[in-house]
Amino acid sequence: MQKYLIKNIQVVNEGEIKSADLLVSNRRIERVEPRIARIDTNYTEINGEGKYLFPGCIDDQVHFREPGLTHKACIYTESKAAVAGGVTSFMEMPNTVPPAFTHELLENKYEIARKTSLANYSFFMGTSNENADEVLKTNDKKENVCGIKIFMGSSTGNLLVDNPGTLDKIFSESEVLIATHCEDEKIIKENFQKLKAEKKELIPADHPLIRTAEACYASSLYAIQIAKKYNTRLHILHISTEKELSLFTNMIPLKEKRITSEVCVHHLHFTNDDYMRLGNLIKCNPAIKSPNNKEALWKALLDDRLDVIATDHAPHTWDEKNVPYEKAYAGLPLVQHPLLLMLNYHQQRKISLEKIAEKMSHAVADCFQVKERGYIREGYFADLVIVDLNQAVKVSKENILYKCGWSPFDGFEFSASVTHTFVNGNLVYGNGVWDESHKGARLNFMR
Repeated sequence: MQKYLIKNIQVVNEGEIKSADLLVSNRRIERVEPRIARIDTNYTEINGEGKYLFPGCIDDQVHFREPGLTHKACIYTESKAAVAGGVTSFMEMPNTVPPAFTHELLENKYEIARKTSLANYSFFMGTSNENADEVLKTNDKKENVCGIKIFMGSSTGNLLVDNPGTLDKIFSESEVLIATHCEDEKIIKENFQKLKAEKKELIPADHPLIRTAEACYASSLYAIQIAKKYNTRLHILHISTEKELSLFTNMIPLKEKRITSEVCVHHLHFTNDDYMRLGNLIKCNPAIKSPNNKEALWKALLDDRLDVIATDHAPHTWDEKNVPYEKAYAGLPLVQHPLLLMLNYHQQRKISLEKIAEKMSHAVADCFQVKERGYIREGYFADLVIVDLNQAVKVSKENILYKCGWSPFDGFEFSASVTHTFVNGNLVYGNGVWDESHKGARLNFMR
């Protein structure tokens, strides 16, 4: 395995930016010092002058569609897109075909990732109204499974968990983190029926009128009430509304929180004004809503009521999106560009580089108790990203790596670029050159 000496780079880590050299050896960060003399000729030297080094981003919510939906995406293609964007680890959701409702099916996904993923990986255990006993076997696997996923709304078939008895059993007995999608299905159905009666044809701009702030708040509140009843470790995914923010606190350190939250990049960037331009391309659940929600989310992110940034990467084919609103699938591909988007906001003085590293790496590692990742520390795995804040990159069909082949950022020019991405000390991506000889590793957790 190649060894690397990164020289004269600005290290963004643990609330500071420091000029340093960094030595990568045996998959890990061996040394971080102000100056490291060249050890021997076995090291490849990388000149980091004028560039910044971040810990690799950890995306705690993606949908890579394998198995069963590989016409949309697969673990190989989407992990490659992730690495190109500086995401070195991902946690993937259970709504594949078949859903990951048993540990045998869950381990099948791990085996696919072991053979094909260029990024590090973990997979959520899936829940239904009928599989609580199987779900709770995750207690015996808490050191190598990221968590349990519960769809408390916005799903179909047996992925939707709405049985109070099932919810009580899982919340009361789970020893691992429970991640929830919170939208109240009853409110959504009532909104849909009312709007459908008023309009002949629904359009993408109607989406937030159906999937309202009230639907999100009611479901999030319900999840939090159950979690508080049993002192469950709860993580609520993709908060999208100003109304929900009252449910979260910044009065205690993240490592002491029993209830945490996530915000996704599309809810920090788009508003309902963008439906006119992008239509179904930004149809997602929970819906992108009015501008006041976006501004409130930014404020809560910066004051630590919202704990982590993720993507909820959810690709569909171009044809599946370019149909009438009611037939269009919800979800958009995002995992290649979250870091670049946040760097764009840094250039606009919206967020500091230190805060980006915190919310996309440190806090995710702390929230999920990821072992030896998420920080630039000696002895930790060398999951690292080098960015050039002065090298712009324009998104185009030629450089989009998703299997679906499109992005809501098509044509957008980001002000910065990812130049190098290391995964477990391997330079998987460097200035457009790929080394796929080493695959990512299964994430481990300190629980």
